[in-house]
Amino acid sequence: MTVAVVVAAGQGTRMRPLTERRPKPLLPAAGRSLLEHVLDACADHVDRYVIVVGYEGEQVRETIGDAYADSPVEYVTQAEQLGTAHAVEQAAEYVDERFLVLNGDVVIEPELVADLAESEGSAMAVKPVDDPRNYGVVSLDGTRVTDVVEKPADPPTDLANLGIYAFEPDAFAHIEATELSERGEYEITESLQRYIDAGGDVTAVEYDGPWLDVGRPWELLAANEHLLADLAGDVQGTVEPRATLDGPVVVEEGARVRNGAYIEGPVVVQAGADVGPNAYVRGASVIGPDVRVGNAVEVKNSILMADTACGHLSYVGDSVLGADVNFGAGTTVANLRHDDETIRVRVKGESVDTGRRKFGVVVGDGTKTGIDTSLNAGVKLGAGTRTTPNETVTRDRME
Repeated sequence: MTVAVVVAAGQGTRMRPLTERRPKPLLPAAGRSLLEHVLDACADHVDRYVIVVGYEGEQVRETIGDAYADSPVEYVTQAEQLGTAHAVEQAAEYVDERFLVLNGDVVIEPELVADLAESEGSAMAVKPVDDPRNYGVVSLDGTRVTDVVEKPADPPTDLANLGIYAFEPDAFAHIEATELSERGEYEITESLQRYIDAGGDVTAVEYDGPWLDVGRPWELLAANEHLLADLAGDVQGTVEPRATLDGPVVVEEGARVRNGAYIEGPVVVQAGADVGPNAYVRGASVIGPDVRVGNAVEVKNSILMADTACGHLSYVGDSVLGADVNFGAGTTVANLRHDDETIRVRVKGESVDTGRRKFGVVVGDGTKTGIDTSLNAGVKLGAGTRTTPNETVTRDRME
């Protein structure tokens, strides 16, 4: 038997304002939460889940329930978010067999989970990267892990720690002995090093497939793009006769695409959504549950979460809109700089380069814009923000 311990306890402050009212693992990509994608990757290789919850943990319980993919789900609470080792330690009383450790906010392939599940003893996933200085860097003797160094200025190898592990139950003793780091957290990499130093063997499982650590809003868009890349079209809802679907488009049962709408896939129109008339949706976009995209609205490469409305004459490009957002008529998103430089976004008080030539806005739940609002590229609007008619927003407004 193998159990998956999935850490889904954190808020994800770098994702604000999207995480002001939900935990980061419940952010949607390709129409499902990041957490559900992780559980899907594990489904064929584990027979039980233990999910560690914390911030807004009840939302996780309500979303996932007591079983997933016919396997039971148990929950344990990390009351204070003190790092991955501390989170995994909370699961100790629920696990007495070999177990996998995964974060609930990554995008991985089932093949990686299979390789870890089928390995023997303790193991960790590693991946060659171009610049390992931003990762935990792993040193090997053959396939045996000898050392893990966090974000070294002079990396000894190009192998990054992917933060996905397989452990035998005896690893809990080393996890429980982990000391508080300078960052104020109990680091799983220190637990791992303690295990190695005590004579434990940890095998490196090298992986060269897709792996996305989704920590910031533009990385959520990247995850959405990746997950939609192989979308197969499927129409279960209503598509009126003068609407056009081009490429892979999913229209879920209960959704409606009205006459004059033009949708270029990959696009998912979720249950209860209403698109058109005369709307244009393109790129890797998800029109979430009960979302309204109305007349002369264009949505490009964006995620619109549940109950959001862009009713009239608006443009939304390369953006993430939270739940219950309302864009007043004529609201326009800028997603490209005039100097053609990449877009920068402020994250936890610092200006960060997204690396994206095109990136629009990040809008928190419940925000409403006045008519003819203009939103500059890289702007964030906090949950519940209001703008006035004809307003131009060039700086974050985190209320």
